[in-house]
Amino acid sequence: MDLKYIRNFSIIAHIDHGKSTLADRMLEITHTIEKRKMREQVLDVMELERERGITIKMQPVRMEYTPPQPSPKEREEFKASSLGGGKEGVYILNLIDTPGHVDFSYEVSRALKAVEGSILLIDSTQGVQAQTLTVLAMARTGGGEGGRQIIPVITKVDSPLARIGEVKDEVVKLLNCNPEEILQVSGRTGEGVESLLQEIIKRVPAPTSPLIPLLTGEGRLGMGPESQRSDEVLRALVFDFKYSNHRGVIVFVRVFDGQVKKGESLIFAVSGQEFTALEVGTFSPEETARESLSSGEIGYIVTGIKKPGIASVGDTITKLANPLPALPGYMQPTSVVWASVFPEDADDFALLKLALGKLKLSDSSFSYEEESSGSLGRGFRCGFLGMLHLEIITERLKREFNLNLVITTPSITYEVEYNNPSTDSEQAGKKEKIYSPYFFPDDSNIKTVLEPWVTAKIITPARYLGNIMQILFDHEAEIGETENFGDLSLAHAGGAQAGNRAIISVKMPLRELMRNFFDELKSATSGYGSMSYEMIEMREANVTRLDILVGGEIVPAFSKVISKKRTQIEAEQIVAKLESLLPRQMFTLKIQGRAFGRIISSRTLSGMKKDVTAHMYGGDITRKMKLREKQKRGKKKMKERGRVNIPQDVFLKMMRSGEN
Repeated sequence: MDLKYIRNFSIIAHIDHGKSTLADRMLEITHTIEKRKMREQVLDVMELERERGITIKMQPVRMEYTPPQPSPKEREEFKASSLGGGKEGVYILNLIDTPGHVDFSYEVSRALKAVEGSILLIDSTQGVQAQTLTVLAMARTGGGEGGRQIIPVITKVDSPLARIGEVKDEVVKLLNCNPEEILQVSGRTGEGVESLLQEIIKRVPAPTSPLIPLLTGEGRLGMGPESQRSDEVLRALVFDFKYSNHRGVIVFVRVFDGQVKKGESLIFAVSGQEFTALEVGTFSPEETARESLSSGEIGYIVTGIKKPGIASVGDTITKLANPLPALPGYMQPTSVVWASVFPEDADDFALLKLALGKLKLSDSSFSYEEESSGSLGRGFRCGFLGMLHLEIITERLKREFNLNLVITTPSITYEVEYNNPSTDSEQAGKKEKIYSPYFFPDDSNIKTVLEPWVTAKIITPARYLGNIMQILFDHEAEIGETENFGDLSLAHAGGAQAGNRAIISVKMPLRELMRNFFDELKSATSGYGSMSYEMIEMREANVTRLDILVGGEIVPAFSKVISKKRTQIEAEQIVAKLESLLPRQMFTLKIQGRAFGRIISSRTLSGMKKDVTAHMYGGDITRKMKLREKQKRGKKKMKERGRVNIPQDVFLKMMRSGEN
């Protein structure tokens, strides 16, 4: 197969900048999908993606494109090419659509390693945003020397709010490129998309297949031309996978060297697991079986493996008869947010374990391990890349596996060093990582606490700087450099013009970033502010554990680690929120917040009342008094012995209101 007729590329951008819409038009223009089958966000296959209007999972697709009016030389080359299969002027374009939200940056990094070029998409109504800077940095550094070829594209040029000239100036400043290199398209109307496809062919380099050392009969390393070794060797990078109940693990691969056919015996270079390729194929965008996958192509391999934990992203698939060294893989993602997940019914533990294993196969950035709680039973401590990632996973567990869950308050990782008490103790001087607030020690046992900090970039219209500074102060942020970012005007609904935009560099505790910071930023900037962040270091923290008691019992799911100076405020907010969410019981119920060894907030939820004498008429008053005393004794006994069953939706609502 002639590699020069293959182009592998991805679309990267800030969230809501039109990646999926542009992909739709590409599929339409290349006739990959029939017009009658077209729909919006065709590559967003998950129900949640379509509901929320965001991309959560990367999605590859293979397109065949014939540029208009090929030259006579190109015609002859295509006819002779095995790739074209005799079809004149056919290029194979392998596109990987990627998410835009910062929580799914790991998806973007994996996609970039499987391609040679990227379309950097910028919304003409919003300009360069914070996540634009993040994905650009990933494209410049990821995937080998020199990074990826970047094609800057301004989209939504048909919008009446488009600021093409100003945004083009931003892009020129950002990429240090010529204005002529910047393309203009409309994903909605299709304007400029045909020209973009032609530029992809011109600018994105064709994949290369380096010569691979082969073992000779004497065991020495030799070199051979690709024509002689394509059927004998294979190196395919696993960049994603999914699970099928019938076919097992299906790995998404980019073939870098050689060829793979159906029925061949293969092996994972890292894990060492052997398997047979039950099927190979490409994405159109549905899975389409083919005879083989060759060097430079992107496709899938059905492994038949049904054991969890065997396949992993970054592994290399090679031939069992001629195993080759693994390709450079991926760095393991670091979980940012932790939450414990317990089945509401203890009998569902096995089902929850199976569900988490299947989700792990479709989301390699998600992690989990088993844990147990005295009051909640057996469950799992789960790691996520952010609050949105957490919400998506829990929602999928509920929808796809029909599970009723108890989800603890999200937390981050703390490093605790214990005191050296006068009495002997196993914990004396010990250092420990704490993932769950419920296991956070009492203040008297703590010598020092370290917490993670992040560095963040905020892009905002300059007129909102005052509002942002107040939010940063409330969230314990350290403000670094602030620089102007072009002469831009954002059109508001009333037609008023905003001034210049600014980029603010800040450092802040990850704990405060998780405390509804992003929503507050959006509110303070009328939706125009954007932010991206990355972990940097561990610093000493001034925090304590806040416990929530319902009916005198600690509810571990509601425990959280908070700043000492906000303890009173947060205790009152959480107790008030819980009072409004909990259903009334047959008896009076106390809801309390406890920290520093004492109760610091309390609310009383009155019990349901019933007139036990309503059926009585006439007679002696003492009969009614006896019934009321009996009811009173019954309520007292119920209060002493009764357990409060907290509905699942209360846990979910409390999780989403983690700012309280």
